[in-house]
Amino acid sequence: MSPLNVEIITAERKVYSGDADMVIAPGAEGQLGILPHHAPLLTSLHPGELRVRKGDEEVAMCLTGGFMEVLKDKVSILADACERAEEIDIERAEAALRRAEERLKHPGPEIDHARAEAALRRSLARIRIAEKMKKRAPRR
Repeated sequence: MSPLNVEIITAERKVYSGDADMVIAPGAEGQLGILPHHAPLLTSLHPGELRVRKGDEEVAMCLTGGFMEVLKDKVSILADACERAEEIDIERAEAALRRAEERLKHPGPEIDHARAEAALRRSLARIRIAEKMKKRAPRR
């Protein structure tokens, strides 16, 4: 089977570019698994884990949202923000989680509740993905 050509970009940089056997993305209505020769598709993506598999290797990324276009053997993802699991600063993500939780504990007119909830979801996703990749890392 011919591989998928995958490109994941944000406004700041190209996060991933290369061939893959499968892409697993957090779609608006659940996880999407994309294989070569997939039907054409254009969909929005929600915050969550984005995975690109090639053989026995897998690249995990934290996606904050965006859009995905699937053509016969090409997947293009335009991400709001996206970072590879190994790039995630867990301490920074935990600090962001604490700030979001604190804002949600003390609601008031000066607190944007929807923004605080979105920050909470992003922080939880970043922490979960980074910890999952730490567990997969080979022991030395």
